[in-house]
Amino acid sequence: MIATPLRTLVRDAVHDEDVAEVAREAADRGVLEVVVGLPLSMDGSEGAAAQRALDYAGRVAKAVAPLPVRMVDERLSTVDAHRVLHASGRSERSFRSVVDQVAAVVLLQAALDVERTSGRAPGRVISTGVRKPRKPRGQAGADTASVAPPARPDATARPEAREGWGS
Repeated sequence: MIATPLRTLVRDAVHDEDVAEVAREAADRGVLEVVVGLPLSMDGSEGAAAQRALDYAGRVAKAVAPLPVRMVDERLSTVDAHRVLHASGRSERSFRSVVDQVAAVVLLQAALDVERTSGRAPGRVISTGVRKPRKPRGQAGADTASVAPPARPDATARPEAREGWGS
């Protein structure tokens, strides 16, 4: 899988239109999970930026439920994005318009690579506080596929992995 950018969404703190757009894209593309960058401090602690990202991820998780939303460490993704842009021959002046997209792609590609090589998804899943429905007693074999996200036997089974939403 190769991560590719779609477009950068502008945060809409008043109406959450960006959150609604993420939910629409996820539904339209049949994604299995949403990845959100977690801007940890270099020492691994969570500061104000990480709290804002966690709050945002919580709103996204509610909008895309029952899809999981996974927070992945994004330390150095912007540094890597600058490196990629330099290597592609772009001038520093032109970085501003695309650095968020490139950083998002770097983050998602790293997450996909970790999952492919380790067999485990990186980061942590954000809880929406909404529990999945339980099977009634005596219904152990009942089909619950309509309420659960699709099963993912391995990372290569993903039908599509797209990213590109920057802040």
